Amino acid sequence: MFDDDAASRSAGIELLEADDGRAVARMRITPEMVNGHKIAHGGYVFLLADTTFACACNSHGPVTVAAGAEISFVASARLGDELLATAEERTRYGRNGIYDVTVRRGDEVIAEFRGRSRTISR
Repeated sequence: MFDDDAASRSAGIELLEADDGRAVARMRITPEMVNGHKIAHGGYVFLLADTTFACACNSHGPVTVAAGAEISFVASARLGDELLATAEERTRYGRNGIYDVTVRRGDEVIAEFRGRSRTISR
């Protein structure tokens, strides 16, 4: 799935691992990702978290999509920062799942994301 994700790859997101309901990805903040306040645009931080969530919930095999998500921005990311997102499955029930993603710059938490997934039939 990630190999065909042009949006995530165009943002420079690298998938480091994805297996058994867990995923890790990283992204460096580039000049194109910085807003008028000279901090990373929240949409890019969300994109990193959402991509990592997608890789975690699709690691089980069936096609799974987001049913909803929310993010809390804890600290600002800045130009040149390397962000690391770690997604962990909290629960799966029926065709649904809940995943938490923490985005960090080193040891500092930048954002907390919670995604709700839904397995679909194709």
